[in-house]
Amino acid sequence: MLARFKTFRQQASAEIIIKKSRFIGYGKPVTSEAEAIAFIEELKKQHWNANHNCSAYVIGERDEIQKQSDDGEPSGTAGKPILEVIKHHGLKNVVIVVTRYFGGIMLGAGGLIRAYTDGAVTAIEAAEAITNVLHREVIVDVDYTWYGKLENEFHARSVRIGGTEFTDRVIITCLPEAADAERFSNWITDLTQGQAKLTIGEDQYYIEGE
Repeated sequence: MLARFKTFRQQASAEIIIKKSRFIGYGKPVTSEAEAIAFIEELKKQHWNANHNCSAYVIGERDEIQKQSDDGEPSGTAGKPILEVIKHHGLKNVVIVVTRYFGGIMLGAGGLIRAYTDGAVTAIEAAEAITNVLHREVIVDVDYTWYGKLENEFHARSVRIGGTEFTDRVIITCLPEAADAERFSNWITDLTQGQAKLTIGEDQYYIEGE
């Protein structure tokens, strides 16, 4: 799993007008190519009367899957610019569709490239790019005598806490970044003079800064 990657927070859309043509940019986070294709087909049905529904998507930890479609626009003027915007922003596991309703004014190849680039940027702004950071559960099991010290240290270091259980002992689920989990565990061991029982749990993504 990647230590971190940029993707979309949500599915969203926004519209811009360029020389009387409507360009509606749609962005959506996806986990598979099938999901991306289904989203594109859904929008084609929704906008069956649009002149074009151009699209691109990038999927995979190493961007293994990259596809784009001009959907009837001159070759290289729509899908490729959308794909380049996705790659320029470093986004993964996303699909963008830019729907065009022709307004009667020809844009030319250069104008189309700029328009679909702007449409893709509009979609990114609407769907909101975020950074997902991989965290690892480090479950800390300690005697109550250590709880106050740990609580103060965690607060001072802004340690992400998944939850705390109070039984005959205190069990704290800490969520350091996965890359720092070993160092974090060693720190806890030193801090509690080896009295803490540590268990490594699951990995999960959290949004950076939240």
